Amino acid sequence: MRFHSVAFKSIFLVVLCVILAGSLASAQQPPATAGSKTRLVLLGTGTPGPDPDRSGPATAIIVNETAYLIDFGPGVVRRASAALDKGIKELEPTKLRVAFVTHLHSDHTVGYPDLIFTPWTVGRRVPLEVYGPKGLKAMTEHILEAYRVDIETRINPDGNQRGFPEGHTVNAHEIGPGIVYKDANVTVTAFATKHAMQSYGYRFDTADRSIVISGDTNPSQETIDACHGCDVLIHEAITPAWLATRPETFQKYAAKYHTTTAQLAELAGLAKPRLLILYHYSGLSREELFNDMLARYSGHFVIGRDLDVY
Repeated sequence: MRFHSVAFKSIFLVVLCVILAGSLASAQQPPATAGSKTRLVLLGTGTPGPDPDRSGPATAIIVNETAYLIDFGPGVVRRASAALDKGIKELEPTKLRVAFVTHLHSDHTVGYPDLIFTPWTVGRRVPLEVYGPKGLKAMTEHILEAYRVDIETRINPDGNQRGFPEGHTVNAHEIGPGIVYKDANVTVTAFATKHAMQSYGYRFDTADRSIVISGDTNPSQETIDACHGCDVLIHEAITPAWLATRPETFQKYAAKYHTTTAQLAELAGLAKPRLLILYHYSGLSREELFNDMLARYSGHFVIGRDLDVY
């Protein structure tokens, strides 16, 4: 009888562990979006490191069949195509027509030539509209000049794109804090953030949701004010344990220009988003990142993954 009792206890503990593991997994699942006309797609949640499972930072907000991009890290158009394969038709490459950039660091902009030229080569017929900080116009002009031979070849009398040359053009808008874009679907408000160069976060207000994205930043009152009970806050994060493994020069840099999980927990506690999404994050592992936030923050949060939809 004692053997059966021990065996039963062992089975019970295994079942309990499975249930707890399932609860943890379910906490990471995207919430249902039934009835919402606004969807959020994480196209890339990565960092400058070349992680094959995490593309460069890029986010899409979809409202009434129109897509708006925030940042264009490496792989942005192919990630959009991957989302298209999952049934998100608004991210078909020729429909990528409006984009915002938080700042001009390479990991957020290496996909810019891809965003300009790839949709054009497959049929985009209208200019790309891009909004971002000072320096965006010069970056745009230099990219177009760098690809001048390609452009001229494609629009000459024998070129594949000769019938729609406008598709490669870009209207670059340099912005400041305040409302920077508005149409029938969305109002976009920029707010200054704290990074190594001029940088902005963005708040998107639609008929049914408010979404705030931080970009790279040290904790700021501007981010708290921009959210102020928003539906979704998408924010960068690094764990103290991971940061301790980095060179001292980066630790000093991160203390000025990035946000630790402890700082994010405090910020989110003040901003009070209905859902906090961690993206552009660094930790020793996803589990370490999740557990570190779980110990510090009592609100609803998820660790973002590429192609998650919220």
